Amino acid sequence: MSSVVNITSPAEFGAALREARRARGLRLEDAGAGAGVGVRFLSELERGKPTSRLGETLRVASSLGLRVLIEDPDGRAHA
Repeated sequence: MSSVVNITSPAEFGAALREARRARGLRLEDAGAGAGVGVRFLSELERGKPTSRLGETLRVASSLGLRVLIEDPDGRAHA
């Protein structure tokens, strides 16, 4: 069963990543190694520090088995 979380801030995104990591029983070191990022980056990401390193952020989410979706509330399709 999947759940959807409406993310509106870096802090909410970080909290969702932390929850997913902990639910999988992973330490910061383990999750960081699995995503190819450092512990410091992951720790800051989970604390909601704004970052422009979107590629690494998306790799962390993917390595935890999460999908990041962009939804247009008006239902319009975008290329």
